Amino acid sequence: MKKNIKWLLLVSLTFMACNNDDNDNAPVEVPVTPGSAVFTKYVALGDSFAAGYSDNALFKKGQENGYANILSQQFAAAGGGAFTIPYMNDNIGGLLFGGQPNPAFGTRLYFNGSAPVNVSGTPTTEVTAHLTGTFGNLGVPGAKSFHLVAAGYGNPAGLATGVANPYFVRFASTPSTTVLADALAQTPTFFSLFIGGNDVLSYAISGGVGKDQTGNLNPATYGSNDITDPTVFANVYSSLVTGLTANGAKGVVANLPYITALPYFITVPYNPLTAKSLGNNDEAVGKATIQALNAQLYGPLKAALTALGAGDRINLLSETAANPVLIKDESLTNLTTQLIQVFTPSLGAQTANFYGAVFGQARQAKATDLLVLPVRTAIGTAPTAADSGLGVAPPAPLNKFGVTYPLQDKHVLIPTETAEIKKATDAYNVTIEALATQKGLAFVDTRTILTQLSTVGIKFGNFSLTSAYVTGGAFSLDGIHPSARGYGLIANIFVDAINVKYGATLRHVDLAVYPSQYPAVIK
Repeated sequence: MKKNIKWLLLVSLTFMACNNDDNDNAPVEVPVTPGSAVFTKYVALGDSFAAGYSDNALFKKGQENGYANILSQQFAAAGGGAFTIPYMNDNIGGLLFGGQPNPAFGTRLYFNGSAPVNVSGTPTTEVTAHLTGTFGNLGVPGAKSFHLVAAGYGNPAGLATGVANPYFVRFASTPSTTVLADALAQTPTFFSLFIGGNDVLSYAISGGVGKDQTGNLNPATYGSNDITDPTVFANVYSSLVTGLTANGAKGVVANLPYITALPYFITVPYNPLTAKSLGNNDEAVGKATIQALNAQLYGPLKAALTALGAGDRINLLSETAANPVLIKDESLTNLTTQLIQVFTPSLGAQTANFYGAVFGQARQAKATDLLVLPVRTAIGTAPTAADSGLGVAPPAPLNKFGVTYPLQDKHVLIPTETAEIKKATDAYNVTIEALATQKGLAFVDTRTILTQLSTVGIKFGNFSLTSAYVTGGAFSLDGIHPSARGYGLIANIFVDAINVKYGATLRHVDLAVYPSQYPAVIK
C-alpha cells in the first residue's frame, strides 16, 4: 500500500513538473504597444471603403464594421483615443432629401436565397439634418482624390449642381470647408489614407461611358465618369500627405488594386449562351432556337461581314458549346454604310438601314471583354428606346440584348477601356508608393491582396476568402465594396503594415466575428 502511495505521489509530481515545463515553454503573449506611432488622435480619409459602405449603401452596422473603425479599436489597446463616426440613422441605407427618398441612393441589398434584393423600409437619414462636432472617420462615399481638397464639397447649395456630396454635406464643419481641412483641424497624431479608387471606378462601372482625362489638368471640367489625369492625382495626393504629416503625424497609406478584378467585373461570363439557357432549361428547344438564329440572323450577318473583310466579328452559334454574347465595340471600324448597301437588295431600304445601324460595330464578345454585373439580368431582355443606343425600341427579332441585339457600351468594358484603367491605376500607384517612402509612412499593397482574392484566395484561420460573387465572403452584394469580413481583412493587412513600419505590436481581429453577409433585418 505504501509503495502504491509513493508511486502515485511520484506520478503526480512528475505530472506537475511536466505542466510547469509546458508553461515555461508556452509562447508569451506580446503586449500591445504603439511602437514609434502615436494613436492618440486618429483620422481616416478616403472614399466609400473608409466610410464602411457595403451592399450598395451606407448604413450604421456597415460603418461599425468598416476597416477604419476596426483599426480604431485596435489602436485603443495601444493608447488610441476616441474615434467618432458620422453615423447614418438606421440599417436600411438610402438618403432623404427634404424628407423624400432619393432613388439614386437606394436601400441596402441582402440575399433572399435566390438573388440580391433591396431591404424593405424607408430611409430615415436626412441629408440636410446636419451633424455637429468633429469626426475621425472622414471617409466620403463617391469621393475622388481631388474632392478631398475641394472647397464646398460639403455645401448643401452644391447638391443641385452636383458639386457637393450628400454624405459630406451631413457632417462638414462648414459649407466652405474641405475634407482635408476638417482632418487637419483635429491635429491628428495618426492617419490612414486610402483614396483614388473612384478616380477610375466610375469610368469602369459605366462600361467606359466617360473619358480618359489624361492631359487635362482641370478637374472642374471632368464628367462624373471620367478618369482623373495622373498629374492631377499626384498633385492632390502630395497635398494630402504633406498636410497630414506637417506636424509630425505618422500614418498608413494604401495603393490601389486593379478594380477590374472586383466581382462587379468578373462574375458575368462573356459566353453564357448555351442550348439550355436559350431554351429556358429545355435543351431541345434551345438547339432549335440556335438553328433558327443561325439561319435567320447569324448566318446572313456573317456572310455580309465576310464580304466586307470583317467575317471574324461573328461566328455561327454552337449547339453544344457555350456561345459569346453580342456586344457593340466602339473601337471597331463602323461598317453601317457598307452593311446597308449589302442588305438593301434583300431586306429593302428601311430594314437595311436599321440592320446596318445595329450591327455596324457589333461583334461577339471575347474572354478579354468584361461584362459589368448588372448585365446578368439584362441578357435576353428587350432593349428600350432609352438604352438601345438608337433612340428606339427595336422590334422582334432584334429584341433580345446579347442574343439578337448587341449589348451597349455601358454593359461591357472592352480591352482598350481596361487598358486605360490599368494605365491610370499604375500611375496613381507610383505616386502613392513614392510619397509613402518619402514621408516614412506605412504602406499597404492592396493590389496584391485583390489579385490573391481573385485567384487562389486568402486563408485566415478556418476561413478562405475569395472574390467570388455572393459565395466568396470577401465582398458585399454590390460586387465592389467589401463585406464586413472583407473589411476585417483590410484592417488586418493595415495592422501588418503599421507593425512593420513603426515597430508596433497591434493585433489582428478574428475574422469569424464579422459576417460575410448581412441579414434582411439587422438587430
